[in-house]
Amino acid sequence: MKKILFSIIAITTFTFTSCSDDDETPVPTIENLTLNISGLENLGSDYNYEGWIIVNSSPISTGVFSVDDSGNLSQTSFPVNRTQLESASTFVLSIEPANDTDPAPAATKLLAGDFSGVSAIVSSNNLVGDFSNSSGKYILATPTDMDDTNEASGVWFLDNSGAAPVAGLDLPTLPDGWKYEGWVVLNGTPVSTGTFTSLDAADDNATTSPYKGTSGDGPPFPGEDYVMGSASGVTFPTDIRGSGMVVISVEPSPDNSAAPFALKPLAHPVPSGADVHSVLTMGAGPVLSISGTVTR
Repeated sequence: MKKILFSIIAITTFTFTSCSDDDETPVPTIENLTLNISGLENLGSDYNYEGWIIVNSSPISTGVFSVDDSGNLSQTSFPVNRTQLESASTFVLSIEPANDTDPAPAATKLLAGDFSGVSAIVSSNNLVGDFSNSSGKYILATPTDMDDTNEASGVWFLDNSGAAPVAGLDLPTLPDGWKYEGWVVLNGTPVSTGTFTSLDAADDNATTSPYKGTSGDGPPFPGEDYVMGSASGVTFPTDIRGSGMVVISVEPSPDNSAAPFALKPLAHPVPSGADVHSVLTMGAGPVLSISGTVTR
């Protein structure tokens, strides 16, 4: 009888133990990565933003999202492998072509920050550049034509106050995937002066500009003559003084947008009484950096 009783107790104990093991909550294999980033702009239908975590020096995608015209992210929380997320040292945000088949990040990396505990403070300063000490000078002139009456319809980023003209812009060297672009905003319409990476050389459209005159390509510095053609609501030549805003932006390359990108390190409203051929000094632009927080 005792043997039977001990057998029943043993079977009961085994049964309870087995049930207890089966009911244990499994360790989750997925955790959420949450983005809190402001200042991002709509990239249109050809490009998306993509997040990456760096694990043992290798990038792992955390997901793709878009941004609407109000700056709202289409998605702010992303499921990520728990082990990889806990091992991540850094978060990076890049700009990628839509329907991208390349598993690696593009050169156009916008934000980055190292994790400290469960969060990372990410900033464009860490990747694109620190523009806090940037400065700029420019003159009003139209050197690509022979007409002296329209000199207030051209902008050239140079300093001619010395014996010979020198670069008017002092900006950090950009990494691959980015270019500078000059703009004149006229009646609310931004019109490009051209993209460039070198501060003391002609910009990319120096020989192909639709606005320049027929007497050459201008000096070997970024700039533009608006002496021919037109833009939305503006016919050239025009007088930029009093109604124009000169801006330097930082643009992703390649770029599918005809408008300035979010980063604008330098800007200057052209005074109504500005003298042509005289140096004008730019001030800080409206957006020097984009930043946010990433939480794991």
